[in-house]
Amino acid sequence: MPEEIREDDAGAMGESYYLNMGPQHPSMHGVLRLKLRLLGEEIQDAEPVIGYAHRAHEKMAENRIWPMFLPNTSRVDYLSGMIYNLAYCQAIEKMLDIEVPERAQYIRVIVSELNRISSHLLWIATYVMDIGGVTPFLYLWDDREIILDIMDRVTGSRLTYCYGRFGGVTMDVDDLFCEQTSAFLDRLVGRMVEYDKLVRKNVIFIQRSKGVGVIDADTCRQYGVTGPSLRAAGVAYDVRRAEPYGIYDRFDFEVPTLTEGDCLARYDVRVREIEEASKIIRQALRDLPGGLVMPEKPKKKFKPSPGETYFAVESARGHFGMYLVSDGSETPFKIKLRTPSFSNLAAMPKVLRGTMVADTIAIVGSIDIVLPEIDR
Repeated sequence: MPEEIREDDAGAMGESYYLNMGPQHPSMHGVLRLKLRLLGEEIQDAEPVIGYAHRAHEKMAENRIWPMFLPNTSRVDYLSGMIYNLAYCQAIEKMLDIEVPERAQYIRVIVSELNRISSHLLWIATYVMDIGGVTPFLYLWDDREIILDIMDRVTGSRLTYCYGRFGGVTMDVDDLFCEQTSAFLDRLVGRMVEYDKLVRKNVIFIQRSKGVGVIDADTCRQYGVTGPSLRAAGVAYDVRRAEPYGIYDRFDFEVPTLTEGDCLARYDVRVREIEEASKIIRQALRDLPGGLVMPEKPKKKFKPSPGETYFAVESARGHFGMYLVSDGSETPFKIKLRTPSFSNLAAMPKVLRGTMVADTIAIVGSIDIVLPEIDR
């Protein structure tokens, strides 16, 4: 009897069969193909098939001088574009020992946390819609638009940012930026109460997410799962707290954790992260110093000494690391990106095994993957 047929089900169910979900499935998060082996509606095995949108960012880095790779960074994860863009700047600053003005450090924190909130809001909107809820999408998109307008005014972009520079940021913020950001945070408090009623207390949402797609702490460690998916499994690892970068060690914030490890826990962790990000922004706005946003005499030529550097940040999806190798020239010898979506997706074959095909979108959507950082 074929291996894929279980003895007790062979007569009633017949042999297992394959179902391709994607790469153009309407609920799939990007151009991802899941090759599912099913027995009835139960998943026996799952194979993520990636590479449909590969753009060779790492190879492109080897054919450009160091500053020319800056625009690429926000295209790797377009929902954490600001965080990625500033991560590259900080990696170069670490490599070249460039000092960043205090005001620029605070501005970087504010815009990064706004970027985190906008990413989480979009995830909640699309995730709820994936499993049948349409109304929250419209409300959440409205809130996210406010963030994009605030960011557009200071950076010139709404999505793929190139705001960071080696040593600071391209443009200073003004009083209007601070006022608009504070007003948005005040508005968000009431909106999160509405979302709790509209989403978290919805019985259909609870039934579709509670106890579904459990990722335990051991699985997270085995596959390198990070971000909200790891913290929902009870592991309080956040790069901002575990390996503080920039000035994050100056801020008072919690690392939200739960122990259930299911889709509902991953939702709850992200909601609490929005609240913590708001707390960080308020502190940064309160303590924002005056001064320059770039060094008085910024470097114009970048030729790092031969060697290697690793720098990591906490993106909206987890641990994002950049491994930079210099051969002493103006062009990177190698830039290797450690993206959270790649590792988080790698755990899906184990997590999906034994679940029902109807829950596939709920489970895959709950880890919040962004395909461009997988097909990088």
